[in-house]
Amino acid sequence: MKYNNPIIPGFYPDPSICRVGEDYYLVNSSFAYTPGIPIWHSKDLVHWKQIGYCLTREAQLQFDESVVSGGVWAPTIRHHDGRFYMVTTNQDSGGHFYVWTDDPAGEWSDPIYVDQEGIDPSLFFDDGKVYFTSTGTKQGMGIYQCEIDIETGLKLSDSRLIWTGSGGKFPEGPHLYKVNGYYYLMCAEGGTEYGHMETIARSKSPYGPYEASPHNPILTHRSSDYPIQATGHGDLVETQDGSWWAVFLGIRPVGYPYRHHLGRETFLAPVQWTDDGWPMIGDNGVVGLEMEAGTLPSVPWEEETAIDNFDESALRMNWNFIRNPKKVEWSLQERAGWLALRGSDVRLSEKGTPAFIGTRQQHFDCEISTKLEFNPLEDDEAGLVVFMDQKYHYAIGLTQVEGRNVISLRRQVGSISDIKHSAPFEGTVVEFRIQALPEKYSFSYRGADQVWHLLGESETHLISTEVAGGFTGVFFGMYNFSTHRTTAYFDRIVLQTRDFSRELENFGQGVL
Repeated sequence: MKYNNPIIPGFYPDPSICRVGEDYYLVNSSFAYTPGIPIWHSKDLVHWKQIGYCLTREAQLQFDESVVSGGVWAPTIRHHDGRFYMVTTNQDSGGHFYVWTDDPAGEWSDPIYVDQEGIDPSLFFDDGKVYFTSTGTKQGMGIYQCEIDIETGLKLSDSRLIWTGSGGKFPEGPHLYKVNGYYYLMCAEGGTEYGHMETIARSKSPYGPYEASPHNPILTHRSSDYPIQATGHGDLVETQDGSWWAVFLGIRPVGYPYRHHLGRETFLAPVQWTDDGWPMIGDNGVVGLEMEAGTLPSVPWEEETAIDNFDESALRMNWNFIRNPKKVEWSLQERAGWLALRGSDVRLSEKGTPAFIGTRQQHFDCEISTKLEFNPLEDDEAGLVVFMDQKYHYAIGLTQVEGRNVISLRRQVGSISDIKHSAPFEGTVVEFRIQALPEKYSFSYRGADQVWHLLGESETHLISTEVAGGFTGVFFGMYNFSTHRTTAYFDRIVLQTRDFSRELENFGQGVL
């Protein structure tokens, strides 16, 4: 049996994994999107179902003015004595902390903070001790470690520099494992860019000294033309049958020079152990878009429909807010079968919390559409957005200009903001559609005539990470900017993957 990579497509970076019996649990970074730290469940390492978030309350997440690439970074999930622990770093408030739960699909505890500098924390339980490991710079860039009281987070030892990596820049993302009497310390090096890689060292003591593997890097696609790039920041897991696997991040760039906009995604590869006791990921450090599943069982989940009719009691788990969700006023009960989104005076191009509810773009060839009812006052605007961050996004919306309703295509690319195309519109009910191809987005609308009108197109590379910077990926979202607090009603969202390139070629004249 074969499986396809990525196993979790779209902006789901920095994966960490643990196994409990026959069940696997995985978490990803969420940065300044909320709820924070999505958690997934699998029975076979290939098929994953989101079961919740680790950070859902204001007491767990505090950032109002963070850039989108701020917030919470690089979580680690571990299970010990019947309890799950997730440790991460809030870059904007408080630093390292962990939360715990007995039910990973339920509520997690309030944060317990650990006073150690740096980023990318990890926990390791061994012989009654709990080791806290992270990246730091106090005595030079490297991996630092201390022991903590797991009940309080208080340090029981000083932080010590235990490894500086194998020579690549930015040794980070450390994880500690104990296998056959050795302590293995795995970390990422090279920066989370095209020189990214995974390296490993081992010792007879958790504090070292650590001997670097002669086979390093154990995972990298640097200086290659593979369709997957920037592989690294991984975590290892042993299955029930004794085989080993790795989850890690990677990107799927488009065109040349390379550009990627979906974000860093979650990939899976088998791990082989060398005769001298070192792990190697994939085929001597290389992984593919299609891989052999080996002895893994196949236990797929029932797929969720691509149509969200907003007829459930709560939002589906794929929907996210930017920064502080309590400042977004929305309702699924105000009008049955509609999402009511109250306008905010925070624009998508500003810090703070705009009226935005979004879901990650997970596929290159896809489209998203919605039906909107909105009666804008002057300068109000509601619609659909392709959002990388506050400085890089494209939005198609219904607005009012000089007393007339107008459909506009707004582009924000760095400091440049323009209305690329606009068209007058009669009425207050409109359908919007965004069609995505690897190198462009097409923006369309239709009204009472039930004819789709192509308003304009924009390039994917202008909102790619190579242009925008940061660590996130593209979201599709509903938004409502209104200083008058006007409410926008969204009837449904349809998100689907399909090959519509031929349809675009014969789309007709539209409105340009």
